[in-house]
Amino acid sequence: MAESFSVERRFFDDKNYPRGFSRHGDYTIKESQALEQYGQAFKALDLGERQPKTEEEKAFVAVCKGERQPETFFEKTWNKYRTLTSKTKRVYTLSGVVAESIEDMANAD
Repeated sequence: MAESFSVERRFFDDKNYPRGFSRHGDYTIKESQALEQYGQAFKALDLGERQPKTEEEKAFVAVCKGERQPETFFEKTWNKYRTLTSKTKRVYTLSGVVAESIEDMANAD
């Protein structure tokens, strides 16, 4: 019987967590350890690069696809990771309303 989430190497996300998960403050110690120990499997299952071998992994994939809500610790931890790393940075620009009002002022002459 295959063990769920078995991996060969640890998971690190140097782009989002260059000092490691535990030193960033977003995760509990237990969550940080789970991400480091099983994150390679979580990521591969999430991206479809690895086929689920156990019922636990099949349920995990269903959560990743949005077919069910996260229930287990692993599912909740990976869901939290995905949420925190998928943030888009805000870009501030001049709105069209401001540009229109400037044009209106220029045409008022």
